[in-house]
Amino acid sequence: MTTLIYDGTFEGLLTAIFEIYEHRLQYVKLQKGEWQTNALFEDRMQVITDDSRAKRVLKGLHQKLSAQGIQRLYAAHMAEIEGEEHNILGYIRYVFDAEQNIEEDYGNRYVMRISEMVRMVRREKHRMEAFVRFQKLQDGTFYAGIEPDFNVLPLLIKHFKSRYADQKWIIYDIKRGYGLHYDLHDTEFITLDFADIKPKNVIAAFTEDEAIYQHLWKNYFKSVNIGSRKNTKLHVRHIPKRYWKHLPEKI
Repeated sequence: MTTLIYDGTFEGLLTAIFEIYEHRLQYVKLQKGEWQTNALFEDRMQVITDDSRAKRVLKGLHQKLSAQGIQRLYAAHMAEIEGEEHNILGYIRYVFDAEQNIEEDYGNRYVMRISEMVRMVRREKHRMEAFVRFQKLQDGTFYAGIEPDFNVLPLLIKHFKSRYADQKWIIYDIKRGYGLHYDLHDTEFITLDFADIKPKNVIAAFTEDEAIYQHLWKNYFKSVNIGSRKNTKLHVRHIPKRYWKHLPEKI
């Protein structure tokens, strides 16, 4: 068994796939993380992410999968579920080995598992699109902190760039320590020094207008939660509790 250590990126994954076929490795384990040289009695290989090699594998996948199939593979990778590299590798090998398109071959365990992961990631993506609440920073940029179960931030670009095209904004994944910044023209991935501050404390940097807006938002929330009509279970169903701390009405 050969263990390939890669950096956890999609490009790193594709580079690892290239190495598997380049060296004709049969019994392989993919592992995300840093290279360690003190492992004894293990056949381990460090994968250095190589864009040119990753592109060659991606080109091969495009010849075997539809554009949607490529997107689904990317989404499954973004789930970042521990131990699922085995299923992703099995899926990619099945793609290359099969003569026909295998995207809907749900009788295959790898295809089925990829489909399940894609559903989980898409569900989380839609929840983030619905529950993100922006707060205005001193420089006029709108900031939102999120902690999604899966690494869906790159999947949110299209939605928020379209919906808030006339505003500068930052959506920051606090759990993973990186964010997405839109400057009215382009989007880029960033890291912020203050991002480890709890979202409710970041308000110290917000403008007075945003404080007023949050007050109005909270009052609106209270007005629709009149005692006789209050349905906590229903609200929990619409907004899972783990998202409450990032919503102004819950601060």
